[in-house]
Amino acid sequence: MAASPKTANPRSARYLRVLRTLVETYFAFLAKDAAAVRQQGLTPSQFDVVATLGNTPGMACGELSQRTLVTKGTLTGVLDRLEEKGIVERVPSRRDRRSIHVRLTPKGEGLFRRSFPAVVGAMSPYFERALNVAEVATLRRLLLKLKRSFEAPVTKEES
Repeated sequence: MAASPKTANPRSARYLRVLRTLVETYFAFLAKDAAAVRQQGLTPSQFDVVATLGNTPGMACGELSQRTLVTKGTLTGVLDRLEEKGIVERVPSRRDRRSIHVRLTPKGEGLFRRSFPAVVGAMSPYFERALNVAEVATLRRLLLKLKRSFEAPVTKEES
């Protein structure tokens, strides 16, 4: 059971309300985003790969894994399904025979050109009605600051 602000450590209690709101916002976003993506005939992970590969000559699997929100363990299955649909192709790298290069097929390029604007267009109104341009910049800056904090180890002085 989650601690309430009254029973939590006073130092961390102030973050619980922000944490809950952040998670609730994330889930609300996911619900709308997943619906928009599914209208394009893709799963969110498949769309992430297609959107990342769009307007590129393709990339190595390792780079694709780093640039998407798809875990390495999930990426192979996502690529398998996209390849079965004729959306991506895997080709041996010209630079490194051990590496596989992934790129969109012509069918995949067409899907990208249709689906990316559709999904962005479906999501934009939610951001536009809630945030002005300056608020978007501030929110991005604050979220990146928080992300960097989570990525760095906590020192003894901070704990």
